[in-house]
Amino acid sequence: MRTSTNYLTWFMRAVAIVAAVFGAATIRAGGSVLFGDGAQTAGNVVGFVLWFNFLAGFAYVAAGAGMWMRRGWSAKLAIAIAAATVLVFGAFGIHVAAGGAFEARTAWAMTLRSVVWILIALLAFKAIKRNNPAPAPLAAAIDRPAIATGAK
Repeated sequence: MRTSTNYLTWFMRAVAIVAAVFGAATIRAGGSVLFGDGAQTAGNVVGFVLWFNFLAGFAYVAAGAGMWMRRGWSAKLAIAIAAATVLVFGAFGIHVAAGGAFEARTAWAMTLRSVVWILIALLAFKAIKRNNPAPAPLAAAIDRPAIATGAK
């Protein structure tokens, strides 16, 4: 069973990297439009979608870090991200149906985000729910008593 445990650890680390990189790219892209010169080329921006994606980027990075450390909360965060993304995508659909201005790439981007986070949430929940502990070096560091408190 050691091989399957190692495989699962490295698989979840790959998922964690995807989540964190996706988050960093989302923060950069959203930040460019919100605070930089990206607004000039963005076209018909849907404000609530842009702000959601920008802020969600930070949650993506946090989820990626938690998945790297194989923390149970990261699977829950991934599920929350997936659910929130689908809800915002639904609100975007209502905005479009009501005749609101939008860019087609927003629909494609929200489709991609929804699919990616549903998959990440499923993978994280399935892998982390097995109650696998953190990798050995990290577990040892976490279980060590705090030196500053003098605890033994």
